[in-house]
Order: sequence, then structure tokens, then C-alpha cells
Amino acid sequence: MDVPELTPEEIQARVLHRDGLMLVIDKPAGLPVHRGPKGGANLESSFDALRFGLPRPPVLAHRLDKDTSGCLVLGRHRKATASLGLLFKHGEIDKTYWAVVEGGPTDEEGIIELPLGRKNAERGWWQKPDPDGQIAITKWKVLDGVSWLAMEPLTGRTHQLRVHAAAQGWPIVGDNIYGNGPRFGEPHLHLHSREIVIPISKNREAVRVTAPAPEHMRERLMACGWRGQ
Repeated sequence: MDVPELTPEEIQARVLHRDGLMLVIDKPAGLPVHRGPKGGANLESSFDALRFGLPRPPVLAHRLDKDTSGCLVLGRHRKATASLGLLFKHGEIDKTYWAVVEGGPTDEEGIIELPLGRKNAERGWWQKPDPDGQIAITKWKVLDGVSWLAMEPLTGRTHQLRVHAAAQGWPIVGDNIYGNGPRFGEPHLHLHSREIVIPISKNREAVRVTAPAPEHMRERLMACGWRGQ
């Protein structure tokens, strides 16, 4: 699912939260956050429309996979971006993803502790379970039925949720790397950064931001019991 670059109006309409330090935007699925080595559409190219009076555009405080949608945090200036980077690095930002999986777990909730490592040099960022790899921990909970999960990565490894779900025997719907998703066409990856909680200021409550469910996930979410909230 390749998505064209967003116009200034389109990316401004995707701002979920804005303050003097940061923005949280609703990233569309199918659009990479960075420009690739061969160029092409990307999210960063639209950031100039998000200056909102500041001299420079915001910058990414973290990243989401091309095919993952939802909450994406941007720092509005250098000091804020550095602070956000430390919060992400030390696991102080709570992230909840919605995933629709094939089949589903037999328990109602659990924790996956499965180290991950690089699959091979040719596959770039693709990962695999690796007992000698980096520690990777994911909390999960069934929200309704057996196939709609809330997943919380307690560590921030590349493709962590996708590899962990597949390793349990319930790959994420539409995952064409670790699951049974098609190389082209539908279903697209059913993984969405639903909510993020950011303790950006010591003197204020943490900022909690929720992203609406993307269009391509709604049919299966409704089949799992989602009521459109």
C-alpha cells in the first residue's frame, strides 16, 4: 500500500496534539517516515507545513514502519527533540498498539520475552528470534474475541511486535514479512499505534494522545467487536 506525499493541508489535518515542545501526528499506513535511498514519497517531506510559526520544521523523535499507522511524535526544536529521545531510550513513554492477528492466543493476556537479532545482512532491518540477540519484551491483552489485541512494547526493537506475534503462532493480519500477508494488495498490515503517553514535563500531567482506527482496519476490528470508538 503505497501512499503519496501529504499536502500541507493533509498533514496539518493529521495533527493530534500540538504544544510548544512537540507534535503528535496520525501517520498514514503505507507512507515511510524517511526518504529512501532511491527517493520516493515520505512523511518528512511534508514537515515544513508543521512549523506553526517556528523557524524550523519539527523532526522525528522516533519512527514507525512504513505500513504501521497511528501516533508519531515529532520534536519542535532541538532541546525538545533531545528530551523526547531520552524518554524513548529509557522506556518512559508508554505505547499501545492495536493489532488484528490471525487465529489468536488461548490466554487473555501475557508477556512475550523473546530476544531478537538481525535476520541476515541481505535483509536489512528484518529480524528473527535469536537467543543471542537483544532483549525484547512485549505485553499483550485480548480486547475482544481472540484476534484483536492491545500490544505494549516494553522495549523498542525493530519489527518487535510483528516478530513476537508471528513467533507465538498468531501473525498480524497483512504482515508480508513475518506472516501470511500478500506481497501486493490487500489485506494491508493491521498494526496501529493507538495511544502514546508522554511525560514531557515534570510539572504537568503526561500527555496522552489517541489516534483513530485507520480505514483499512475497521472492517476486521468491527468483526472482533469494536464499536467505532
